[in-house]
Amino acid sequence: MSRLGTIGARLYRGEIGYDFVAKRKFWYAVSILITITAIVGLAVRGLNMGIEFKGGAVFTTPKTSASVSQAQEYAEEASGHQAIVQKLGNGTLRIQVSELDTATATKVQNELAKDLDIAADKIDAELVGPSWGEQIANKAWQGLAIFMVLVVIYLAIAFEWRMALAALIALIHDLTITVGVYALVGFEVTPGTVIGLLTILGYSLYDTVVVFDGLKEGAKDITKQTRFTYSELANRSLNGTLVRSINTTVVALLPVAGLLFIGGGFLGAGMLNDISLSLFVGLAAGAYSSIFIATPLVADFKERDPQMKALRKRVLAKRARSEQEEPEGGATAGDEPQDALPGDAAAAAAGGSGVVGQRGRGRGKSSGRRR
Repeated sequence: MSRLGTIGARLYRGEIGYDFVAKRKFWYAVSILITITAIVGLAVRGLNMGIEFKGGAVFTTPKTSASVSQAQEYAEEASGHQAIVQKLGNGTLRIQVSELDTATATKVQNELAKDLDIAADKIDAELVGPSWGEQIANKAWQGLAIFMVLVVIYLAIAFEWRMALAALIALIHDLTITVGVYALVGFEVTPGTVIGLLTILGYSLYDTVVVFDGLKEGAKDITKQTRFTYSELANRSLNGTLVRSINTTVVALLPVAGLLFIGGGFLGAGMLNDISLSLFVGLAAGAYSSIFIATPLVADFKERDPQMKALRKRVLAKRARSEQEEPEGGATAGDEPQDALPGDAAAAAAGGSGVVGQRGRGRGKSSGRRR
């Protein structure tokens, strides 16, 4: 078995692990800092809305020897607005200029024809009204609202309302970060960006639901044992799916990174940037939130439950008694059999902080080295 596979198996069995839940305040602080940065970037810089949302004209020229920079300079001089120029594979140019009406678009078309030494009727001009982009945005908001409501209802029925609330917070966290990155980077927001934003919600929710499912199974009859608190059980479920979540995210990020950095950056296919950036940032943020936000939030919410508070007191009291009764280097006086962990009696849970080793000991076993 590969080293990663061995680590994944040991994480799943609870032999090793990292206590994400115990360090949740640190991760909350990191997430709040990132979210505030994204909101400030959005408020200060704003979004660079594409022509579909602001309205304007798209000019497509026949094959020409003019460079992208030259065409951009000609278009900006003729229109007085910022222009986006892309060179297509067949040598033609696609020139976008926002906020142009019909009369101005005709003037820009004639000026471009003169500067590029092309007949004006050979340049294809297409006007785009802002109302079309507004309709897309409204439909996107409606779809997002419906999606959120359905997600909350499903998770509340399939799991419980605390998990539904944690998943909703994680989704809002991912969307905020992704939109904030667009504002800070200055990439153009197009209908492709909207599609990418809606797509990442499913990816973000997937890992969260996987962890919640394991937590739900493991938490059955949790109050009938005194070995683990709910937070420790949540952390164990998170560690059990950690390698799977990482592998899924990396496999999904690789092709998206190819589109963003190679297709959009190296090859200059700027049309790929609008959707690839949203997917790349959203996938990374979704993996982060499922590990560091959603599950710790569920543990926080659940630990406020009176039954879980009582369970924590019993668990800590039993551990305190065991430490007091255990002779140094010898067998525990009055050693009791360990309670079975719901769903898996043989595995140990994450406890304390940092990397966690095996903790389970059977009846009559010494606390030191086995003889």
